[in-house]
Amino acid sequence: MNSTDFDAVDIIRTKRDKGVLSAAQIDWTIDAYTRGTIADEQMAALNMAILLNGMNREEIFRWTAAMIASGERMDFSSLGKPTADKHSTGGVGDKITLPLAPLVAVFGVAVPQLSGRGLGHTGGTLDKLEAIPGWQASLSNSALMNQLRDVGAVICAAGAGLAPADKKLYALRDVTGTVEAIPLIASSIMSKKIAEGTDSLVLDVKVGSGAFMKDEAMARELAETMVALGKDAGVNTVALLTDMSTPLGLTAGNAIEVQESVDVLAGGGPEDVVELTVRLAEEMLTAAGVRDADPAAALRDGRAMDVWRRMISAQGGDPDAKLPVAKESETIYAPADGVLVELDALSVGVAAWRLGAGRARKEDAVQAGAGVVMHAKPGATVRAGEPLMTLLTDTPEKFDRAREALADAVVIAPEGSRPARRLIIDRIS
Repeated sequence: MNSTDFDAVDIIRTKRDKGVLSAAQIDWTIDAYTRGTIADEQMAALNMAILLNGMNREEIFRWTAAMIASGERMDFSSLGKPTADKHSTGGVGDKITLPLAPLVAVFGVAVPQLSGRGLGHTGGTLDKLEAIPGWQASLSNSALMNQLRDVGAVICAAGAGLAPADKKLYALRDVTGTVEAIPLIASSIMSKKIAEGTDSLVLDVKVGSGAFMKDEAMARELAETMVALGKDAGVNTVALLTDMSTPLGLTAGNAIEVQESVDVLAGGGPEDVVELTVRLAEEMLTAAGVRDADPAAALRDGRAMDVWRRMISAQGGDPDAKLPVAKESETIYAPADGVLVELDALSVGVAAWRLGAGRARKEDAVQAGAGVVMHAKPGATVRAGEPLMTLLTDTPEKFDRAREALADAVVIAPEGSRPARRLIIDRIS
Protein backbone atom coordinates (compact mmCIF):
# COMPACT_ATOMS: atom_id res chain seq x y z
CA MET A 1 0.00 0.00 0.00
CA ASN A 2 1.51 3.35 -0.97
CA SER A 3 0.92 6.89 0.19
CA THR A 4 -1.41 7.66 -2.72
CA ASP A 5 -4.00 5.08 -1.65
CA PHE A 6 -5.71 7.40 0.82
CA ASP A 7 -5.75 11.01 1.89
CA ALA A 8 -5.43 12.01 5.54
CA VAL A 9 -7.95 14.85 5.20
CA ASP A 10 -10.61 12.49 3.83
CA ILE A 11 -10.03 10.12 6.75
CA ILE A 12 -10.33 12.98 9.26
CA ARG A 13 -13.58 14.12 7.60
CA THR A 14 -15.02 10.59 7.74
CA LYS A 15 -14.55 10.37 11.49
CA ARG A 16 -15.49 14.03 12.02
CA ASP A 17 -18.82 13.30 10.33
CA LYS A 18 -19.36 10.18 12.51
CA GLY A 19 -18.53 7.76 9.73
CA VAL A 20 -16.87 4.34 10.06
CA LEU A 21 -13.26 3.90 8.94
CA SER A 22 -12.56 0.85 6.77
CA ALA A 23 -9.87 -1.68 7.69
CA ALA A 24 -7.75 -0.45 4.77
CA GLN A 25 -8.09 3.19 5.87
CA ILE A 26 -7.03 2.30 9.42
CA ASP A 27 -4.06 0.20 8.27
CA TRP A 28 -2.87 3.03 6.03
CA THR A 29 -3.35 5.68 8.74
CA ILE A 30 -1.27 3.90 11.39
CA ASP A 31 1.46 2.94 8.92
CA ALA A 32 1.62 6.42 7.36
CA TYR A 33 1.74 8.15 10.75
CA THR A 34 4.47 5.83 12.03
CA ARG A 35 6.52 6.56 8.89
CA GLY A 36 5.90 10.32 9.15
CA THR A 37 3.69 10.65 6.06
CA ILE A 38 0.78 11.96 8.14
CA ALA A 39 1.64 15.16 10.00
CA ASP A 40 1.16 15.50 13.77
CA GLU A 41 -1.54 18.14 13.31
CA GLN A 42 -3.52 15.81 11.05
CA MET A 43 -3.28 12.90 13.47
CA ALA A 44 -4.21 15.26 16.33
CA ALA A 45 -7.37 16.22 14.42
CA LEU A 46 -8.23 12.56 13.84
CA ASN A 47 -7.61 11.72 17.51
CA MET A 48 -10.00 14.53 18.54
CA ALA A 49 -12.64 13.25 16.10
CA ILE A 50 -12.26 9.76 17.65
CA LEU A 51 -12.55 11.25 21.15
CA LEU A 52 -15.77 13.05 20.23
CA ASN A 53 -17.41 10.46 17.98
CA GLY A 54 -15.99 7.11 19.11
CA MET A 55 -15.27 3.92 17.18
CA ASN A 56 -17.16 0.65 16.84
CA ARG A 57 -15.68 -2.67 17.97
CA GLU A 58 -14.41 -3.57 14.49
CA GLU A 59 -12.65 -0.21 14.13
CA ILE A 60 -11.01 -0.48 17.56
CA PHE A 61 -9.86 -4.04 16.86
CA ARG A 62 -8.37 -3.05 13.48
CA TRP A 63 -6.72 0.08 14.97
CA THR A 64 -5.13 -2.13 17.65
CA ALA A 65 -4.02 -4.74 15.11
CA ALA A 66 -2.42 -2.03 12.95
CA MET A 67 -0.48 -0.74 15.96
CA ILE A 68 0.71 -4.28 16.75
CA ALA A 69 1.78 -4.69 13.09
CA SER A 70 3.96 -1.56 13.37
CA GLY A 71 6.54 -3.55 15.37
CA GLU A 72 7.67 -6.95 16.56
CA ARG A 73 5.74 -9.65 18.39
CA MET A 74 7.20 -11.74 21.19
CA ASP A 75 6.72 -15.50 21.40
CA PHE A 76 6.95 -17.45 24.66
CA SER A 77 5.85 -20.83 23.28
CA SER A 78 9.38 -22.25 23.67
CA LEU A 79 9.16 -21.88 27.47
CA GLY A 80 6.94 -24.95 27.70
CA LYS A 81 4.77 -23.44 30.43
CA PRO A 82 1.78 -21.09 30.51
CA THR A 83 2.33 -17.33 30.60
CA ALA A 84 0.21 -14.68 32.30
CA ASP A 85 0.50 -10.93 32.62
CA LYS A 86 -1.26 -8.16 34.54
CA HIS A 87 -1.84 -4.55 33.53
CA SER A 88 -3.00 -1.78 35.85
CA THR A 89 -4.37 1.47 34.48
CA GLY A 90 -2.44 3.24 37.25
CA GLY A 91 -3.10 4.69 40.64
CA VAL A 92 -1.63 6.03 43.87
CA GLY A 93 0.31 3.58 46.01
CA ASP A 94 -0.22 0.85 43.40
CA LYS A 95 2.79 -1.37 44.02
CA ILE A 96 0.85 -4.60 43.31
CA THR A 97 3.08 -5.76 40.43
CA LEU A 98 6.07 -6.12 42.77
CA PRO A 99 4.67 -8.90 45.01
CA LEU A 100 2.30 -10.25 42.33
CA ALA A 101 4.83 -11.32 39.67
CA PRO A 102 6.92 -13.56 41.97
CA LEU A 103 3.77 -14.87 43.68
CA VAL A 104 2.26 -16.16 40.43
CA ALA A 105 5.62 -17.61 39.35
CA VAL A 106 5.60 -19.84 42.46
CA PHE A 107 2.94 -21.96 40.76
CA GLY A 108 4.83 -22.63 37.50
CA VAL A 109 3.31 -19.82 35.44
CA ALA A 110 5.81 -17.56 33.67
CA VAL A 111 5.16 -13.84 34.26
CA PRO A 112 6.75 -11.50 31.67
CA GLN A 113 5.73 -8.19 33.24
CA LEU A 114 6.73 -5.41 30.84
CA SER A 115 6.22 -2.24 32.86
CA GLY A 116 6.55 1.52 32.55
CA ARG A 117 7.56 4.67 34.36
CA GLY A 118 5.35 7.10 36.21
CA LEU A 119 4.13 10.38 34.78
CA GLY A 120 2.26 12.90 36.91
CA HIS A 121 0.56 11.67 40.07
CA THR A 122 0.58 7.92 39.26
CA GLY A 123 3.74 5.99 40.13
CA GLY A 124 5.74 3.83 37.75
CA THR A 125 6.76 0.24 38.53
CA LEU A 126 10.24 0.69 37.04
CA ASP A 127 10.86 3.84 39.11
CA LYS A 128 10.01 1.92 42.27
CA LEU A 129 12.31 -1.01 41.46
CA GLU A 130 15.19 1.30 40.48
CA ALA A 131 15.29 2.33 44.14
CA ILE A 132 16.90 -1.10 44.77
CA PRO A 133 20.70 -0.69 44.46
CA GLY A 134 21.99 -2.25 41.25
CA TRP A 135 18.64 -3.27 39.77
CA GLN A 136 18.40 -2.87 35.98
CA ALA A 137 15.16 -2.23 34.07
CA SER A 138 16.44 -3.00 30.57
CA LEU A 139 16.86 -6.59 29.39
CA SER A 140 17.54 -8.05 25.96
CA ASN A 141 14.94 -10.47 24.63
CA SER A 142 17.31 -13.39 25.20
CA ALA A 143 17.99 -12.32 28.81
CA LEU A 144 14.25 -11.98 29.38
CA MET A 145 13.63 -15.50 28.07
CA ASN A 146 16.45 -16.97 30.15
CA GLN A 147 15.13 -15.31 33.30
CA LEU A 148 11.61 -16.60 32.64
CA ARG A 149 13.05 -20.13 32.30
CA ASP A 150 15.27 -19.89 35.39
CA VAL A 151 13.24 -17.71 37.77
CA GLY A 152 9.74 -17.64 36.28
CA ALA A 153 9.18 -13.89 36.65
CA VAL A 154 10.55 -10.74 35.01
CA ILE A 155 9.64 -7.11 35.60
CA CYS A 156 11.39 -4.96 33.01
CA ALA A 157 11.04 -2.17 30.47
CA ALA A 158 9.31 -2.94 27.19
CA GLY A 159 11.66 -2.93 24.21
CA ALA A 160 11.40 -0.19 21.60
CA GLY A 161 10.29 -2.76 19.02
CA LEU A 162 6.88 -3.42 20.63
CA ALA A 163 4.11 -1.34 19.00
CA PRO A 164 6.28 1.69 18.07
CA ALA A 165 3.15 3.37 16.65
CA ASP A 166 1.81 3.55 20.19
CA LYS A 167 4.81 5.41 21.53
CA LYS A 168 4.41 8.10 18.87
CA LEU A 169 0.63 8.27 19.22
CA TYR A 170 0.70 8.44 23.02
CA ALA A 171 3.11 11.37 23.02
CA LEU A 172 0.78 13.24 20.64
CA ARG A 173 -2.36 12.43 22.66
CA ASP A 174 -0.62 13.63 25.82
CA VAL A 175 -0.18 17.17 24.44
CA THR A 176 -3.46 17.48 22.50
CA GLY A 177 -6.08 16.70 25.15
CA THR A 178 -7.05 13.34 23.66
CA VAL A 179 -5.66 10.92 26.25
CA GLU A 180 -9.18 10.20 27.57
CA ALA A 181 -10.55 8.71 24.31
CA ILE A 182 -11.56 5.15 25.27
CA PRO A 183 -10.81 3.62 21.82
CA LEU A 184 -7.33 5.16 21.96
CA ILE A 185 -6.66 4.16 25.60
CA ALA A 186 -7.81 0.60 24.94
CA SER A 187 -5.79 0.19 21.75
CA SER A 188 -2.72 1.77 23.38
CA ILE A 189 -2.73 -0.68 26.29
CA MET A 190 -3.81 -3.75 24.36
CA SER A 191 -1.50 -3.30 21.36
CA LYS A 192 1.49 -3.62 23.69
CA LYS A 193 0.00 -6.43 25.74
CA ILE A 194 -1.05 -8.51 22.70
CA ALA A 195 2.32 -7.91 20.99
CA GLU A 196 3.97 -9.09 24.21
CA GLY A 197 2.60 -12.54 23.43
CA THR A 198 1.28 -13.86 26.76
CA ASP A 199 -1.41 -16.55 26.83
CA SER A 200 -3.57 -14.74 29.37
CA LEU A 201 -3.99 -11.24 30.70
CA VAL A 202 -5.65 -9.80 33.80
CA LEU A 203 -6.52 -6.09 33.71
CA ASP A 204 -6.77 -4.02 36.88
CA VAL A 205 -8.92 -1.06 35.80
CA LYS A 206 -8.85 1.61 38.49
CA VAL A 207 -11.75 3.96 39.17
CA GLY A 208 -11.89 6.95 41.54
CA SER A 209 -10.17 10.25 42.23
CA GLY A 210 -6.63 8.84 42.02
CA ALA A 211 -7.32 6.89 38.82
CA PHE A 212 -7.23 7.85 35.19
CA MET A 213 -10.95 7.05 35.03
CA LYS A 214 -12.85 8.97 37.72
CA ASP A 215 -16.26 7.68 36.62
CA GLU A 216 -17.33 4.04 37.11
CA ALA A 217 -19.36 3.90 33.89
CA MET A 218 -16.36 5.04 31.83
CA ALA A 219 -14.04 2.62 33.65
CA ARG A 220 -16.47 -0.21 32.94
CA GLU A 221 -16.64 0.73 29.25
CA LEU A 222 -12.84 0.77 29.06
CA ALA A 223 -12.60 -2.62 30.80
CA GLU A 224 -15.22 -4.18 28.51
CA THR A 225 -13.48 -2.76 25.42
CA MET A 226 -10.08 -4.14 26.47
CA VAL A 227 -11.46 -7.56 27.39
CA ALA A 228 -13.12 -7.76 23.96
CA LEU A 229 -9.87 -6.74 22.23
CA GLY A 230 -7.93 -9.40 24.11
CA LYS A 231 -10.43 -12.14 23.34
CA ASP A 232 -10.65 -11.12 19.67
CA ALA A 233 -6.85 -11.50 19.52
CA GLY A 234 -6.90 -14.95 21.15
CA VAL A 235 -5.62 -13.81 24.56
CA ASN A 236 -7.59 -15.12 27.56
CA THR A 237 -8.50 -11.75 29.13
CA VAL A 238 -10.40 -10.73 32.26
CA ALA A 239 -10.69 -7.38 34.06
CA LEU A 240 -11.29 -6.30 37.63
CA LEU A 241 -12.72 -2.87 38.39
CA THR A 242 -10.97 -1.71 41.56
CA ASP A 243 -11.31 1.32 43.82
CA MET A 244 -8.76 4.14 43.61
CA SER A 245 -10.54 6.82 45.63
CA THR A 246 -8.15 6.01 48.50
CA PRO A 247 -4.44 5.16 47.99
CA LEU A 248 -3.44 1.49 48.05
CA GLY A 249 -1.46 0.60 51.13
CA LEU A 250 0.22 3.09 53.45
CA THR A 251 2.92 4.45 51.13
CA ALA A 252 3.13 6.50 47.92
CA GLY A 253 6.66 6.86 46.60
CA ASN A 254 9.43 4.65 45.27
CA ALA A 255 11.70 3.12 47.94
CA ILE A 256 8.90 3.23 50.52
CA GLU A 257 6.61 1.26 48.20
CA VAL A 258 9.35 -1.31 47.61
CA GLN A 259 9.65 -1.77 51.37
CA GLU A 260 5.89 -2.19 51.68
CA SER A 261 5.98 -4.80 48.90
CA VAL A 262 8.72 -6.70 50.73
CA ASP A 263 6.55 -6.59 53.87
CA VAL A 264 3.73 -8.22 51.88
CA LEU A 265 6.11 -10.89 50.55
CA ALA A 266 7.19 -11.52 54.14
CA GLY A 267 3.61 -12.38 55.08
CA GLY A 268 2.63 -8.95 56.45
CA GLY A 269 1.82 -5.61 54.87
CA PRO A 270 -1.42 -3.62 54.58
CA GLU A 271 -4.65 -5.58 54.21
CA ASP A 272 -5.76 -3.90 50.98
CA VAL A 273 -2.43 -4.57 49.23
CA VAL A 274 -2.54 -8.22 50.31
CA GLU A 275 -6.20 -8.58 49.27
CA LEU A 276 -5.68 -7.21 45.77
CA THR A 277 -2.39 -9.08 45.24
CA VAL A 278 -4.00 -12.40 46.17
CA ARG A 279 -7.14 -11.77 44.11
CA LEU A 280 -5.16 -10.80 40.99
CA ALA A 281 -2.91 -13.84 41.50
CA GLU A 282 -5.99 -16.08 41.65
CA GLU A 283 -7.31 -14.56 38.43
CA MET A 284 -3.95 -14.95 36.65
CA LEU A 285 -3.56 -18.55 37.78
CA THR A 286 -7.12 -19.48 36.79
CA ALA A 287 -6.65 -17.85 33.38
CA ALA A 288 -3.42 -19.82 32.94
CA GLY A 289 -5.22 -23.09 33.74
CA VAL A 290 -3.75 -23.62 37.22
CA ARG A 291 -6.31 -25.05 39.64
CA ASP A 292 -6.27 -25.45 43.45
CA ALA A 293 -3.43 -22.95 43.96
CA ASP A 294 -3.31 -21.04 47.26
CA PRO A 295 -1.47 -17.76 46.65
CA ALA A 296 -2.24 -16.46 50.16
CA ALA A 297 -0.33 -19.44 51.60
CA ALA A 298 2.62 -18.76 49.28
CA LEU A 299 2.88 -15.23 50.73
CA ARG A 300 2.75 -16.54 54.28
CA ASP A 301 5.25 -19.39 53.92
CA GLY A 302 8.02 -17.52 52.08
CA ARG A 303 7.81 -19.16 48.65
CA ALA A 304 6.92 -15.86 46.94
CA MET A 305 9.77 -14.11 48.80
CA ASP A 306 12.23 -16.71 47.49
CA VAL A 307 11.18 -15.96 43.89
CA TRP A 308 11.35 -12.19 44.56
CA ARG A 309 14.95 -12.46 45.79
CA ARG A 310 15.97 -14.48 42.73
CA MET A 311 14.13 -12.10 40.38
CA ILE A 312 15.82 -9.00 41.85
CA SER A 313 19.25 -10.66 41.87
CA ALA A 314 18.87 -11.82 38.25
CA GLN A 315 18.51 -8.16 37.18
CA GLY A 316 21.58 -6.99 39.10
CA GLY A 317 19.80 -5.87 42.25
CA ASP A 318 20.76 -6.64 45.84
CA PRO A 319 17.65 -7.84 47.71
CA ASP A 320 19.46 -7.33 51.03
CA ALA A 321 20.67 -3.78 50.34
CA LYS A 322 19.35 -0.89 52.40
CA LEU A 323 16.85 1.17 50.42
CA PRO A 324 17.40 4.91 49.96
CA VAL A 325 15.98 7.13 52.70
CA ALA A 326 14.92 10.75 52.17
CA LYS A 327 17.08 13.36 53.87
CA GLU A 328 14.16 15.44 55.16
CA SER A 329 10.75 14.68 56.67
CA GLU A 330 7.75 16.62 57.89
CA THR A 331 4.67 15.35 59.73
CA ILE A 332 1.02 16.31 59.19
CA TYR A 333 -1.13 15.88 62.29
CA ALA A 334 -4.82 15.11 62.77
CA PRO A 335 -6.77 18.36 63.34
CA ALA A 336 -9.54 16.75 65.44
CA ASP A 337 -10.79 13.61 67.18
CA GLY A 338 -13.01 11.26 65.20
CA VAL A 339 -13.03 8.70 62.42
CA LEU A 340 -11.01 9.22 59.25
CA VAL A 341 -13.69 8.88 56.57
CA GLU A 342 -11.82 10.16 53.53
CA LEU A 343 -8.21 10.16 52.35
CA ASP A 344 -8.22 11.42 48.78
CA ALA A 345 -5.97 9.41 46.46
CA LEU A 346 -5.38 12.20 43.95
CA SER A 347 -4.27 14.63 46.67
CA VAL A 348 -1.80 12.10 48.09
CA GLY A 349 -0.51 11.28 44.61
CA VAL A 350 0.04 14.94 43.75
CA ALA A 351 1.81 15.51 47.08
CA ALA A 352 4.17 12.56 46.47
CA TRP A 353 4.81 13.85 42.94
CA ARG A 354 5.61 17.35 44.23
CA LEU A 355 7.96 15.92 46.85
CA GLY A 356 10.03 14.36 44.04
CA ALA A 357 8.61 10.84 43.75
CA GLY A 358 7.18 11.50 40.28
CA ARG A 359 7.96 13.44 37.13
CA ALA A 360 6.25 16.11 35.05
CA ARG A 361 8.09 15.12 31.86
CA LYS A 362 9.35 11.70 30.76
CA GLU A 363 12.99 12.85 30.93
CA ASP A 364 12.77 14.12 34.54
CA ALA A 365 14.62 12.27 37.31
CA VAL A 366 12.82 11.01 40.41
CA GLN A 367 13.96 10.89 44.04
CA ALA A 368 14.09 7.31 45.29
CA GLY A 369 13.32 8.23 48.90
CA ALA A 370 10.61 10.84 48.35
CA GLY A 371 6.93 10.26 49.00
CA VAL A 372 4.13 10.12 51.56
CA VAL A 373 3.76 7.63 54.41
CA MET A 374 0.18 7.37 55.70
CA HIS A 375 -0.34 6.49 59.36
CA ALA A 376 -4.11 5.97 59.12
CA LYS A 377 -6.59 4.92 56.43
CA PRO A 378 -10.35 5.51 56.18
CA GLY A 379 -12.16 3.74 58.98
CA ALA A 380 -9.45 4.37 61.58
CA THR A 381 -10.13 6.29 64.79
CA VAL A 382 -7.79 9.28 65.12
CA ARG A 383 -7.03 11.77 67.90
CA ALA A 384 -6.20 15.44 67.49
CA GLY A 385 -2.43 15.90 67.33
CA GLU A 386 -1.67 12.32 66.23
CA PRO A 387 0.46 11.88 63.08
CA LEU A 388 -1.67 11.38 59.95
CA MET A 389 1.04 11.50 57.28
CA THR A 390 4.80 11.89 56.99
CA LEU A 391 6.17 13.75 53.97
CA LEU A 392 9.60 12.68 52.69
CA THR A 393 11.99 14.48 50.31
CA ASP A 394 15.64 15.38 49.77
CA THR A 395 14.63 18.96 48.92
CA PRO A 396 12.78 20.63 51.83
CA GLU A 397 11.65 23.57 49.69
CA LYS A 398 9.15 21.09 48.19
CA PHE A 399 7.23 20.69 51.47
CA ASP A 400 5.07 23.81 51.01
CA ARG A 401 3.54 22.74 47.70
CA ALA A 402 3.07 19.16 48.94
CA ARG A 403 1.15 20.47 51.97
CA GLU A 404 -0.99 22.58 49.62
CA ALA A 405 -1.93 19.44 47.68
CA LEU A 406 -3.06 17.78 50.93
CA ALA A 407 -5.09 20.75 52.23
CA ASP A 408 -8.45 19.07 51.51
CA ALA A 409 -7.29 15.45 51.35
CA VAL A 410 -8.59 14.35 54.75
CA VAL A 411 -12.13 14.29 56.17
CA ILE A 412 -12.58 13.41 59.85
CA ALA A 413 -16.14 12.76 61.08
CA PRO A 414 -17.55 12.15 64.56
CA GLU A 415 -17.11 8.76 66.20
CA GLY A 416 -19.45 6.14 64.78
CA SER A 417 -18.95 7.06 61.11
CA ARG A 418 -17.29 4.04 59.51
CA PRO A 419 -16.91 4.19 55.73
CA ALA A 420 -17.31 0.94 53.85
CA ARG A 421 -14.77 0.41 51.06
CA ARG A 422 -15.32 -2.02 48.22
CA LEU A 423 -11.78 -2.55 46.98
CA ILE A 424 -12.91 -4.87 44.18
CA ILE A 425 -15.99 -3.37 42.54
CA ASP A 426 -16.66 -5.90 39.79
CA ARG A 427 -15.21 -8.60 37.56
CA ILE A 428 -15.60 -8.29 33.78
CA SER A 429 -15.00 -11.29 31.57
